[in-house]
Amino acid sequence: MEKTLTIALSGNPNSGKTTIFNSLTGTRQKVGNWPGVTVEKKEGSITKFGRLLNIIDLPGTYSLTPFSIEEIVARKYILDENPDVVIDIIDTSNLERSLYLATQLRELDRCKVIFALNMADLAKTRGLKINGEKLAELLDVPVIFTIGNKSQGLDELIQKAIDLADAPAKPLLRGVKYNRDIEAAIQTLQTMILEKTEGLLNYSPRWTAIKLLEDDNIIKETLLEKLGVTGGDEILRETETARKHLMNRFDEDPEIIMTDERYGFIAGVIKEVFTASARQRVDISRNIDLVLTNRFVGFPIFIFFIWLMFQTTFSIGQFPMDWIDGGIRFFTGILENFLPESILKDLLVNGIIAGVGSVIVFLPNILILFFFIALFEDTGYMSRAAFLMDKIMHLIGLHGKSFIPMIIGFGCNVPAVMAARTLESEKDRILTILITPFMSCSARLPIYIVLAGTFFGVHAGSVIFGIYLTGIVLSIFTGRLFRSTLLKGADAPFVMELPPYRVPMVKSLLIHMWDRGKIFLRKMGGIILVGSVVIWALSSFPNTEPSGASGIDPIQRMENSYMGQIGKIISPVFEPIGIDWRGGVALLSGFVAKEIVVSTMGVLYAGENDESDALKKALLVSGMTPLSALAMMVFVLLYVPCLATMAAIKRETSLKWTLFSITYSTGLAWFMAFVVYQGGSLAGLG
Repeated sequence: MEKTLTIALSGNPNSGKTTIFNSLTGTRQKVGNWPGVTVEKKEGSITKFGRLLNIIDLPGTYSLTPFSIEEIVARKYILDENPDVVIDIIDTSNLERSLYLATQLRELDRCKVIFALNMADLAKTRGLKINGEKLAELLDVPVIFTIGNKSQGLDELIQKAIDLADAPAKPLLRGVKYNRDIEAAIQTLQTMILEKTEGLLNYSPRWTAIKLLEDDNIIKETLLEKLGVTGGDEILRETETARKHLMNRFDEDPEIIMTDERYGFIAGVIKEVFTASARQRVDISRNIDLVLTNRFVGFPIFIFFIWLMFQTTFSIGQFPMDWIDGGIRFFTGILENFLPESILKDLLVNGIIAGVGSVIVFLPNILILFFFIALFEDTGYMSRAAFLMDKIMHLIGLHGKSFIPMIIGFGCNVPAVMAARTLESEKDRILTILITPFMSCSARLPIYIVLAGTFFGVHAGSVIFGIYLTGIVLSIFTGRLFRSTLLKGADAPFVMELPPYRVPMVKSLLIHMWDRGKIFLRKMGGIILVGSVVIWALSSFPNTEPSGASGIDPIQRMENSYMGQIGKIISPVFEPIGIDWRGGVALLSGFVAKEIVVSTMGVLYAGENDESDALKKALLVSGMTPLSALAMMVFVLLYVPCLATMAAIKRETSLKWTLFSITYSTGLAWFMAFVVYQGGSLAGLG
């Protein structure tokens, strides 16, 4: 059997790399983290042209210079894992920028590279023409034109990758040639590396010499590790001598000189292969931006899009919710009719099904929410949202780039916290991490839907939108407070790349949606199932009902249980904000995961009621009012995030900032809920 081929996809952000990955692999993907870091790792296996292919989606980078974690991960994988082929996805409409990474990949020499000139249709509409055959000839690299969101050219790309992987390796014939002094230094170091390493390094000697002249710390550490102090020091001393000579010769750091010469080489290549039509083409993206990023109408349009997202999530999601709810009631009815009265039946019906079932009905809403977030990302509108928010973010001493983690937080706070690592300033990063949990994640959405749907009827979507908007406003207030006190610092400059608008590929949107939906479903069989069983046990024992007794008030029995005793202990904390002991216990369970709040409410409020909309009906007769429901939603919006988010905050900052985040967010949650409930009561809204 022929061996499995490993193909790595590299490229700049917004080059369409992930679109091509999704188009190739479909749902046959595994998503995790790269070893030792929290950067997301995607890989998928496919069978194509009779070969089993393992496709790796590398993090998007602009170069292989090891500055950011994405660049380190991408370079380390290519160098150490030695994939059979690297496909560099190039944005055809931004050829000059894309070719910088391409020339660095080509310098690796031992790496087999293919250039995929992606978004060829967009370049054509702009009147841009690229001679692919000439580009392949100049760089000695296969070049394939692709349109990732239409899956055009992908079969040819994979066939070429298989052919290249099976072909014998050949040395670099054409690439960047530096000036005479730099080439002499490269040659000297290359010869010494060949003599000293004797095959101990997996890297090309020429590439290693180039990296040493660029003062690459990772390569220097690798040399010392492989050769020991004696052998490594000799090469590093020669490197330092060469660097000093070049600095004296050019009065600049060698890495700057070499970067300039790469761009000079790229400029020469572009003159040979690139032509622009004399006829002016209409730049559709620029025309759309005249409206969507307009200083007067852009922000209202953004607010409308966010409102539409939540209104659609609630209204359209109601139909499949009813179908799932009907299925749960049907299954519950079967168990009620066929199982004899026992503790097992009580556990299954009132524990597991009441708990897990009360959460799983919200799967359609979660999927719709993630679909919208994927839509914003894939169309290019996410960057525009950050651009629009730049001036508002400056109110708290941040810039628009910090708003991207906050938008991601609408889906899940964990990746949102991790996304803050792209910010250059440590204070900016900490401040962004502290305010990001105020963005309502998808786990809070089921709580809002239950409470808003029960007490606000047709206005539920607008109420939920108001809750999300409150989170944004309070994050701005908190950021201003912290920037003025704990995290003083100057505003950072902001340059946000605005990629061209693209028609999203439906397949890619569905994959993004389903990837996040699977996480929600895994929680059903994990933490929510366990939490539901624990809540049921605490609310069922001790059983104070005398043997053979009947007709005992189930509410009274629950109040006498362990859960009731816990609820009565904490009830003084929640009474001032209009929440009874059952709601207090539900909120307490949310410290583990917010989804458990709804399952806990399902067990404590709905109890043994197996009717349709049992939880909603139970809430209406529980004494809860629209005002107390609103106060509870505000508390849920702001109080301590789930355990996974707290772990992410600790990993990205420190234990001190994690404890501070827990204390501040929970204190603010209680205060705001108190203002809502007591203020509304005084105004006669109760």
